Amino acid sequence: MDSDPIGGYLFVLMRTSATLALLATALMMAAPLPAQQAKPFEALSNTVLAGRDSLIRLTRDQVGLRYKYGAVRPGIAFDCSGLVKWVMSVFDLHLPRTAAEQARLGIEVPTDPAQLVPGDLLFFGRGRRVTHIGIYVGEGKYVHAANRRRGVIESDIGSAGPHWWKGARRVLVQPTSLAELISSPTGS
Repeated sequence: MDSDPIGGYLFVLMRTSATLALLATALMMAAPLPAQQAKPFEALSNTVLAGRDSLIRLTRDQVGLRYKYGAVRPGIAFDCSGLVKWVMSVFDLHLPRTAAEQARLGIEVPTDPAQLVPGDLLFFGRGRRVTHIGIYVGEGKYVHAANRRRGVIESDIGSAGPHWWKGARRVLVQPTSLAELISSPTGS
């Protein structure tokens, strides 16, 4: 008897095990790796940032429209607060009608262009009154419904004098900014 039934059985078992191991390895290599757990608020932050990009695109799409006092008609005409109100409403932020009321919302941010983020509201006026508002779109520029002659335009913040530019407010708040707001002693 020159054949060993146990040795043959072990050989087949080892060959089958090796084949299964190779097959399992190939399947694992082909299958996508599970994503790492997102950090808390990371998904929300990414959503806010993506929303900002969409907001900027939508805001810039209004450039060239006519100015009409009291108008809130996309594709036709806006006044300054009507433009801001309509753009923000598309992102489910329902703001009051006037520039003065809109300038009281959100978190106050410094009037330093380096600290502004796209989507911040910039407000303007003479003395203590707020009479004009626009949306910051990045790179030192903002979009606003200027006047009847110029319509909705994109302007440089540098062209607004310090006596005209009254402030900036952030209405699109990232979770980190919200945490800062909650922990600040003034809460504004």
